[in-house]
Amino acid sequence: MGSVGEIGMRILVLGAGALGGYFGGRLLQAGADLAFLVRPRRAAQLAEAGLVIESPLGDAHLRPVRALDQAAAADEAWDVILLTCKAYDLDDAIAAIRPAVTPGRTAILPVLNGLSHLDTLRDAFGADAVLGGLAKIQATLAPDGTVRQLNDWRYLGFGELNGSTSPRIQALAAIAGRAPGVVAEAVPDVMDRMWEKLVHLGTSAIGTVLLRASTGEIALSPGGVAFMHRVLDRNAAIAAAAGHPVRPAFLAEIRQVFGDPAGAYTTSMLRDLEAGGRIESDHILGFLLEAARRHGVPDEVHEAAFLHAKAFERRRETGRLPAPGRHP
Repeated sequence: MGSVGEIGMRILVLGAGALGGYFGGRLLQAGADLAFLVRPRRAAQLAEAGLVIESPLGDAHLRPVRALDQAAAADEAWDVILLTCKAYDLDDAIAAIRPAVTPGRTAILPVLNGLSHLDTLRDAFGADAVLGGLAKIQATLAPDGTVRQLNDWRYLGFGELNGSTSPRIQALAAIAGRAPGVVAEAVPDVMDRMWEKLVHLGTSAIGTVLLRASTGEIALSPGGVAFMHRVLDRNAAIAAAAGHPVRPAFLAEIRQVFGDPAGAYTTSMLRDLEAGGRIESDHILGFLLEAARRHGVPDEVHEAAFLHAKAFERRRETGRLPAPGRHP
């Protein structure tokens, strides 16, 4: 994969939703040469109102922004393509970006949930084209196109999957490090960090989806903290058995999150489920269930959470969800 200097780095962001809009917008504030590959409706919003970010870390109103369709994106050369789609949309995302990928130049930076997308991307574009990445942020896209950040989480991590420090990673770190409202980090152990995120997200998803509550509401319930800590320990055991042990300091930090009765944290999976939308059941809950069974970790809670999610999907497919405004 060829090297690229910071000044010449050109970034294409697939989508301008909650994650893509937030990180893409912040990179634009840092002076990045960046465009968004979006559908016509989102392109119209961006053309009319620009990219609007509302955040406790500082609002932004960026205009004009470059919004490209697939044909226009294919006419240009890109150094990095940032993927922020849901895991269940990965096949469509690959089809959308494929014309814009220049072999030997373009790096794909996915910040999807889970880990299974890495093999899919490597099969599609080759191992050298795929970076490891992770994001820690709570944000949502309002109907009017405004990107709303829900708390102060703002982490973007990335690195080569083989642990090397490459020119493209250094260039990306240089530009992302200047972005306001972002903590950007080039990490040599990106696979370890991605496993840590899965341990955190998987525990959060199992708890909030099964119990239909925020972490604070769970903590206030009898046995709630012990339950969440038990799930956390099992997910950490899965990661360790897979060769990616979780750092003790990280575990201690997450343990505090699940023990905080004032915590308002909910997962995007719970929000999607309560809205009657699609959920990443296979990519998070199913992946962890299979890994638990593969490594001999007790799996009854993982099985219950996965079964709960799949039963919801069947109910959604048959149109049997309650009317909006009522709990599923």
